Amino acid sequence: MKSAFSIGNLELNNPFLLAPLAGFTDKSMRALCAEQGASLTFTEMVSGKGLKYGDRKTRKLLELEDMNPGTASENSRTGYQLFGSEPEILMYAAEELATCDNAVLDLNCGCPVPKIVKNGEGSALLKNIDLLYECVAAMVAGAQRGAGVDSAWDTEPKPVTAKIRMGFDRGENVAVDAARAIEAAGAAAVTVHGRTRQQYYEGKADWQVIADVKKAVSIPVIGNGDIRSGEDAIRMMDETGCDAVMIARGALGNPWIFAEANALWKADWHAGKDAQEILTLLGTPTLETRPIEERINMLIRHIEMVCEDKGERIGVKEMRKYVGYYTKGMHGATAVRRTVNSIDDADTMIRIIESLK
Repeated sequence: MKSAFSIGNLELNNPFLLAPLAGFTDKSMRALCAEQGASLTFTEMVSGKGLKYGDRKTRKLLELEDMNPGTASENSRTGYQLFGSEPEILMYAAEELATCDNAVLDLNCGCPVPKIVKNGEGSALLKNIDLLYECVAAMVAGAQRGAGVDSAWDTEPKPVTAKIRMGFDRGENVAVDAARAIEAAGAAAVTVHGRTRQQYYEGKADWQVIADVKKAVSIPVIGNGDIRSGEDAIRMMDETGCDAVMIARGALGNPWIFAEANALWKADWHAGKDAQEILTLLGTPTLETRPIEERINMLIRHIEMVCEDKGERIGVKEMRKYVGYYTKGMHGATAVRRTVNSIDDADTMIRIIESLK
């Protein structure tokens, strides 16, 4: 029996997490990945300032999905990922969210997007380790205050975590220093993406950076970067010694990646063996071997869920970007992707997509 993975007082039933992805990890995507075995999912980035000043869009990002009783998704939890660079704002946000039904409060120290970086937020915090420490410590203090620590109604505070890249400029590596600061500030875990801010998502992620951080800190280390299959997830754990794996773009159009990772993990598979043979024996297809009809049905379900949550007009527009991910490699997919980019209603979009079956 595989042991659970824990972040502070939060016990999860497996070590495979869905990363926060701006513009993607809304309620619908989180629910689908949770059903396939993601033990912890994250919201899109939530602005600390937006929360403090009552921004309506920020509040929408905080909505949590309803998990179906009796399904695997019921065991999954959701974390809020905050971004900001002002400790007092982050302390307020953590205190405000301390009694919500989320499981974790995470600080984004890795977003490479210019509009975030120019405000000193996201990966810009890697240029100022002292400020990074202060921001994490402020969130820890806010989570404790919000949970009533040292008060008559004392409850256990939510764990605070942080997600970093290896550095800011190309060739820079401050991951160990940043992780040590995060641990010293009271965080319960750190996620490490093996790229710099300047790389964005280009080139190959440096998994050695994850291994170095694992040796340097005592809190759990979550690896991130270049996970495109369940096999990749297990290989990262083998090669780096990380405690868990956070899957990002590899889950786009492929929520089954979590089922793959879990199947190999439970079977005690390790790199060097034939992963495909094990998955076949376990009845768990890879994306390439999964029936096209099943992939199309999942896409249609995703469309219906997003439209129900956000309304048809917004839902159809947002789902256009997913069509390419779900239909990659299918015969006729290029024409379908081109056509749905001009579709405004769900029924027509679904009818066109069904033509791929």
